[in-house]
Amino acid sequence: MIWRSAAVSERKVSHFTKSLGVPRLIGQLLARLDIEEPQEARAFLHPKLKHLDDPFSLTGLKDAVNRIRRAMEQNERIAIIGDYDVDGVTSTVLLVHALNRFGALPEFTIPQRMNEGYGLSKAVVDRALADQPAGLVIAVDCGTNSAEEIQYIRSTGADVIIIDHHRRTCKEPVPAILVNPHVNDGSHEPWKNLCSVGLVFKLVHGIVKSLREEGDRTAYKIELKEYLDLVAMGTIADLVPLVGENRILVHRGLKVLESTHREGLHALFHVSGMETGRSISPTDISFKLGPRINASGRLANAEMTVNMLLSKNLRRCLDIAKELDSMNLERQEIERAIVDEANVYIGKFLQGASGYVLHRSDWHPGVVGIVAGRLSRKHNVPTVVLGQKGELAKGSGRSVPGVNLIEVLGECSDLLNSWGGHPMATGVSLECRNIEAFQVAFDNAVKRALEGDLFEPEIEIAAYIRPDDICPDLLNTVGLLNPFGEGNPEPVFGLSEIRLAQCPEPFGNDHFRFCLRARNGTFVSGVAWKKADRLPPADSNIDLAIKLNWNEFNGRRLLQMELQDWKPSA
Repeated sequence: MIWRSAAVSERKVSHFTKSLGVPRLIGQLLARLDIEEPQEARAFLHPKLKHLDDPFSLTGLKDAVNRIRRAMEQNERIAIIGDYDVDGVTSTVLLVHALNRFGALPEFTIPQRMNEGYGLSKAVVDRALADQPAGLVIAVDCGTNSAEEIQYIRSTGADVIIIDHHRRTCKEPVPAILVNPHVNDGSHEPWKNLCSVGLVFKLVHGIVKSLREEGDRTAYKIELKEYLDLVAMGTIADLVPLVGENRILVHRGLKVLESTHREGLHALFHVSGMETGRSISPTDISFKLGPRINASGRLANAEMTVNMLLSKNLRRCLDIAKELDSMNLERQEIERAIVDEANVYIGKFLQGASGYVLHRSDWHPGVVGIVAGRLSRKHNVPTVVLGQKGELAKGSGRSVPGVNLIEVLGECSDLLNSWGGHPMATGVSLECRNIEAFQVAFDNAVKRALEGDLFEPEIEIAAYIRPDDICPDLLNTVGLLNPFGEGNPEPVFGLSEIRLAQCPEPFGNDHFRFCLRARNGTFVSGVAWKKADRLPPADSNIDLAIKLNWNEFNGRRLLQMELQDWKPSA
């Protein structure tokens, strides 16, 4: 792994430090981000809801609001079709709940992954409209590339609204009201990177705003900020950049999540082992709440999760949450088995490849995306993992920094039945007979994207510190830049020529603990996750790359280092 120091302008560091009246370290951390002016930096440090842009700035949103209002006024049947990941689930819950507040009774449908695939498939449309025709179909977190399916919906007499943030991969525009900044709008708006739940929040904001302008009493009773718990969860789980409006929504949304009134979330906290009353971090969503929500969509039906988050019955919510927890454990077992098999295949057949395509007919389609993510991180290679249904191979791809999967798959599109998603994560389907050709084409496309260079992982050192600097005040200072995530990475600090206070202590399957001693005699403890196969020495000088966080357990809150990498001192 290559270590490099963050490239920052000393002029910018000094300017931020003086203009904002912040510690030099904060000026240094701000300078590494895509921020140029002190006014922009001040807004970044102090995100406020009042800085959100007018929802009607989004192309298509005014038309969507007007059509939804007409449907409500004329008591049309409204059918909502969502997606089975956290973004799709929270988008669906937010929209259903908000429309319920206005007296509408929308029905929702989430695709069954195994039988209906992703998004607006004809199968899920048929199920959503089976009982009776709808006047309006609203697709959330899907639909941007579903022109044929939308035309099918329209043939039933329904109008269609698409609220989505996926990139367009087909040339044909959809015959619907489309709210998608990546398709309709420029690249510099503060709401450009909103995921679907953020866009649904803007949509509901637009409905509330238009009704308040007409003196609607119900609209004045709705507190939009109460939906920010859902927005924070979907935004963090979908790995969109936490800058611009995403930062504002997540910053406030985490606070709303800590005191949420949703019984479904309290049940989810309980089975996730999260203590009530403590602060909630993005990692709690990424590693505790999100995987359990995703488990239902991967192994069963995510409609149960939507029902849990809409329910006011705590006992019912606990029953569903326990089922989600069991599914998540099952998902982990399936995932581990596939990862082991995939690693064996890589070792035998894919050594030296720039891009991996892996396929087995018995791999569970519901977990291949997670497997692709684990393999791409472990091997530092863009990876597509495929399961199979009939004659079709279906799966997911995950990339590495610097390789845009949308562009790579675009070069292989003649071999694919469908594909789409984000630059770092995509869904893929193709005929099984094309898999071997796709393996070759994908590898060559990745090689071209890398311009002949093999990708080597890097770690960026935000700043070098000493053991004496590691204290609660330092962590509180760094905390000014929370929440961390895509676009605002958690800083990694470097420690040079350090000698451990004692030999590292392995624990669990592949982790270890370690300890440093500062000059004042105090000890600072640390943990290294999944790194016990490479223990650092205690009898020679080493350099450490660490993150700093709080370890909260049984009511205690202790500062802790989290090891990212180590190397012998030069």
